[in-house]
Amino acid sequence: MPACREIAMRPQPLLVIALLALSVAWAVLVFEMVQSRAARQQEMGTGRLGWREIAWPFPRDGWPAGRAFRCQSATCVQDSEIYLRAKLGFCNCDTGVADDDEVDRVADIDLINPRFAAPAPGRVVRVADLSGRARNYDLESGEGAPHSAIGYALSHRCDLMVAVIKGSAAQPLLEQAAQQFLASHEVQRWMLAALESGK
Repeated sequence: MPACREIAMRPQPLLVIALLALSVAWAVLVFEMVQSRAARQQEMGTGRLGWREIAWPFPRDGWPAGRAFRCQSATCVQDSEIYLRAKLGFCNCDTGVADDDEVDRVADIDLINPRFAAPAPGRVVRVADLSGRARNYDLESGEGAPHSAIGYALSHRCDLMVAVIKGSAAQPLLEQAAQQFLASHEVQRWMLAALESGK
């Protein structure tokens, strides 16, 4: 009987090997995820601009998830985030983004906060080869500092690129940060590639 108990308590070599292999695989997976995010951030050039890529924070809807960035230094605007995503086949091929109602409808502002208001008409904007409209929004907040957002709806042929910056800073500061971000060669290259990916 004691011999049986001794055998039962002895570690099983196959189990130990499997656990070690699983631990190594998990470590490799985590390392690759960190490296992949760092490579994507370097590819976008966002670290140089003071932005760090974060996970897409919104629930799934009818469009693929986009890319999200958070300001991490004084070179951008603290407590601000930028969201980008392509909506392929979602734009009028002839007129592009026609008016402010369309910006309100497509710019994903409602994902950030369904209680938003536009204090003024939008404006025509151009980013790289994309043209469209931008509009400022006030986001209703139950507590804490008020937040603002600026939504961009930019067309390229029959496709749409949506960009939104949100934060607690004054809207002119948010607009300056967004323009600097969108004017980056790496960001423009990614946006055009994302729009061309559906062709």
